[in-house]
Amino acid sequence: MNSATPRTDSAPLSNARKWGTFAICVLLALVPNIDLTALNQAVPHLTADLNPSATQILWIADSYGFVLAGLLITMGGAGDRIGHKKLLLIGTVLFAAASAVTAYAPNAELLIAARALLGVAGATLMPSALSLIRRAFTDPKERTMVVGIFFGIGGLAVGLGPVVSGALLDHFWWGSVFMINVPIMALVLVAGSFVLTESRELVAGRLDLLSVPLSIAGILGLVYAVKEAAVDGFAQAEVGVAALAGAVALVLFVLRQTRLAEPLIDVRLFRRGAFTGAVSTNMFAMFALVAQSLIFSLFFQLALGWSPLKAGLAGLPGALGAMIGGAALAPPLIGALGRARVAAAGLLISAAAFAGFVLVGLDTAYLAMVPLMVLSGLGMGMAMTVTADTVLASVPRERSGAASAISETANELGGALGMAILGSVLNAVYRSSVDLPSGLPADAEHAAGDSLAGAVTAAGSLPAQLAAQVTDAAKAAFTDGMHASMICSATFAGLVAVSALVTLRNVPKVIPEITDEEPVRAPSGKSDITLLD
Repeated sequence: MNSATPRTDSAPLSNARKWGTFAICVLLALVPNIDLTALNQAVPHLTADLNPSATQILWIADSYGFVLAGLLITMGGAGDRIGHKKLLLIGTVLFAAASAVTAYAPNAELLIAARALLGVAGATLMPSALSLIRRAFTDPKERTMVVGIFFGIGGLAVGLGPVVSGALLDHFWWGSVFMINVPIMALVLVAGSFVLTESRELVAGRLDLLSVPLSIAGILGLVYAVKEAAVDGFAQAEVGVAALAGAVALVLFVLRQTRLAEPLIDVRLFRRGAFTGAVSTNMFAMFALVAQSLIFSLFFQLALGWSPLKAGLAGLPGALGAMIGGAALAPPLIGALGRARVAAAGLLISAAAFAGFVLVGLDTAYLAMVPLMVLSGLGMGMAMTVTADTVLASVPRERSGAASAISETANELGGALGMAILGSVLNAVYRSSVDLPSGLPADAEHAAGDSLAGAVTAAGSLPAQLAAQVTDAAKAAFTDGMHASMICSATFAGLVAVSALVTLRNVPKVIPEITDEEPVRAPSGKSDITLLD
């Protein structure tokens, strides 16, 4: 080979370049994950400044997630074709620009558009980061370790979102929670230009122009349906219409992929129990983590009356547990126990912690809650490391972007389902058990009977004694709903643990590098994951 030939990732990278790649990808994991939860703290401030309508507030919150979820598969496939370094650097520029526009948006309409643009940029980042890690770390044991660290830090970032945004909002305007992204992305752009290497092992062919809109419509339809179900319930007509439209689009998408020489994703992967089991386990982990984060944020702020910053700090033990479980415990345990047992053990640990939350009440000391938060996060971190590494290792390096996109899409869908299902359980129990005092004005009774937030707002216009009775009843009913949602989480975690034990049972502890022609085989010789039949 001529010495002037550009570097490709077919040869092993130096340690400095490998770990430099990892550091850049970790920075990228921090920003979108913090951004997911930072907006929640900024909403009251931007509402006072921009005066959006109730519908606009929902779209400000949801436009980022909708666009992100809809484009992940497309961007993963695009990265496999044009190169993930190129796509990542384009995404960092777009993310920085969209963050600046979001921070200085003069009205709600521009803010919604800027948040959607952030979603476009975000969809380029996570699949590209995971693919670059997959390509840089070719040693299977080393790859498992860095995937664990990557997802552990990502879990910590979700917990840091309320803390970072709370600290910024104490000193700056609401746009600061977005403006902080700009210097970070500038650093990634400069460092990535010099450190990251581009792959020459690219998937041939262009993106199929029909597959792209079908995948976007399918994912958006399902995500929209579950998000609307979380607000208005599953019986709403638009929920059914959106779910049906999304399902039809996905069926057409799958049929289209089976007829293409170079599909956007190889849907035959889902014939393999291990791949499907890994993706579904990852989805449940996000299902539980996102819902738990929201429920405890509401519990700390509305039921206990803590400030947003204090509530954010209070939720950190769960995020720290996820980082420890993913980065420190999962990799060595995989070598000792195998993937199926580690994933199942993590889920059972989380299930036990979720069940323990039924003992938490309004008078429970915070320190008594910390072990449960740590254990629930620790277990989910263990499970997510196993499943994420299994998904990435299930395909050749040149198709790692599409595999990463599948995993990330499952995460987005899992988070939306967690909000919808566990939020619905909490709200149903609250509305059926809240025991409001008699003599309330009709509007106050309606608001207090609907949610804890409505009760707190309604209490502000009532006499002191009556207001105290309303808030006490609402807090007690919210606690009952929280207990019910935690029982549901524990039950789901137990069922998914059994599923993981079965579907991952033949996956080897160390998954070697594979090509299109080489299946992953368990020691027994049974093929468990193969890209092509």
